[in-house]
Amino acid sequence: MSCQTAIGCLAFMSLALGAQAASDHPILAPGSKAPDFTLPGIDGRMHSLADYASSPVLAVVFTCNHCPIAQMYEQRISQLAADYRGRGVAVVAIEPNAPEAIRVDELDSSDLGDSLEEMKIRASYKHLDYPYLYDGETQQTARAYGPQATPHVFVFDSRRLLRYEGRMDDNYRVERVKSQDARAAIDAVLAGREVAAAHTGVFGCSTKWKEKEVDRLEAIRKLDSQPVKLDPVSAEGLKQLRANAGNRMTLVSFWATWCGSCIHEFGDIETTYRMYSDRDLDLVTVAANLPEEREGVLRVLTRNHATTRNLLFDSMDTAALQTAFDPEWDSAVPYTALLGPGGKVLYRKLGSIDILELRRTILKNLPAEYEGFRRYWDVQP
Repeated sequence: MSCQTAIGCLAFMSLALGAQAASDHPILAPGSKAPDFTLPGIDGRMHSLADYASSPVLAVVFTCNHCPIAQMYEQRISQLAADYRGRGVAVVAIEPNAPEAIRVDELDSSDLGDSLEEMKIRASYKHLDYPYLYDGETQQTARAYGPQATPHVFVFDSRRLLRYEGRMDDNYRVERVKSQDARAAIDAVLAGREVAAAHTGVFGCSTKWKEKEVDRLEAIRKLDSQPVKLDPVSAEGLKQLRANAGNRMTLVSFWATWCGSCIHEFGDIETTYRMYSDRDLDLVTVAANLPEEREGVLRVLTRNHATTRNLLFDSMDTAALQTAFDPEWDSAVPYTALLGPGGKVLYRKLGSIDILELRRTILKNLPAEYEGFRRYWDVQP
């Protein structure tokens, strides 16, 4: 999104998606013929416009994984498809974003990105049962339709002429919805009536066009240019770390250079921090190496651009240092803990982590302007 974090951008989008976006990527005009498409779906099949030729109405919804507003509409899309299936209406979702154009901080409200494989993971996790197609490789379909944000709905009649484009309804907070715009358009088309409003303004995360990749690369360059530091930590320091004073969550990753599984997951942990660092999350890595192994530890940290707080055991008494952090920890690394304010344990794992489980735990515990954003990660349909 165009501002610092996704959650902080939610009240603005109708304005932010104004003349410049529409000029660069114009929206399909009312009355236009539906542009053809042939796209891969999460079901492993290729889907084309012709596959839905028998449906009296076709609703194409451009949506994605990473946007918190799009997440609020996943179940609404499912319900739309279910409610109109018996009347022959086809509902098809298309993911328009180029994954390589999404900055890591734009993933601050998601467990994963917008690739086809990640779409499959999301659909399985949330039990999405509508066709969900991927256009992120070429964006040819997105450029033909011109979605300005996710979600953006296009409703076509039996001749596949565009009768409505815009928002699905008037509020991402489902309890505040007063105007069911897409449903009203579908009902009008089914009844042979004119659609009262052929266009409504959309809100959500702006479409991530391929030309934005330069912004992502520049953001990575800035992050990677920060210095990598390594400081010793004593038993007392680990006790303080475990207490986690303050009002932010802290992710603590214990690892060692001689631990293959630690090295394997190190990059995922660093990426996770970069995803949520603007949303009250800190990361501390603690190397369980001996003090004299400092140079080897620093090499691994530098190779992984670990620009967060990095610590190294300050003595050879590793057992005492482990006990200082967690008296119940008497085994090896990796050991990962997510601490809430005051040291509340939100997640603890001895051994290799499930990175999606960790990210979802972080997301459901992060503060949010709207409780629905947190509930999305706390409750599965």
